[in-house]
Amino acid sequence: MRILFVGNSFTARNNLPGLVSGLARERGITLQHKLIQAGGASLRQHLNSGAVAAALESGGYDVVVLQEQSTLPGKNAKRMHENVREMHELITSAGAETVLYMTWTRLNQPDGQAAITTAYASIAAELGVTLVPVGMVWERFLRTHDEPALHDSDGSHPSAAGSYLAACVFLIALLRQDPVGIETKVKGLADDDAKLIRDETWRICEDLAAGQ
Repeated sequence: MRILFVGNSFTARNNLPGLVSGLARERGITLQHKLIQAGGASLRQHLNSGAVAAALESGGYDVVVLQEQSTLPGKNAKRMHENVREMHELITSAGAETVLYMTWTRLNQPDGQAAITTAYASIAAELGVTLVPVGMVWERFLRTHDEPALHDSDGSHPSAAGSYLAACVFLIALLRQDPVGIETKVKGLADDDAKLIRDETWRICEDLAAGQ
């Protein structure tokens, strides 16, 4: 599978595409990935730059993962939806599948997740595309676990644990694979913490799928 990731530091930090690829490899799936990112960038900025369109023209991508600027879905869902619709048109014209990467709220704004979740879920339903609900899993993990910390010290970006949780959710939601039992080392993460994240992401995703 060839995947194009489009986003900003929420995707680039701790090499999320590489983490997803590593987990997939443990399940016998080979991923080739490319990342188009800029610090703080919105999907509109990526549209205006033309880099995504150029990458799609060079082609061969099966999936394009879209990560909107982290606060925009909560602040202006209408604008976010416009950006996603325009990107989706480019992606489908190139014969690829659109996937939405739902991010998380700031550490000091826990009530902000609801708006982010609604913004992503509603446009995913409208377009009939795959949603990778990292923000929802992140929120549920924090309800019962203080450690490992998912947010980095700035209270915004992902720690190594946060990026690994995101990668596990990608493995489940996009590749339909179970991360439980994968034992490869994760840079910057203790083995016990990595196991907890794998087990809990699977449990939480199962609960979400069951409507719990």
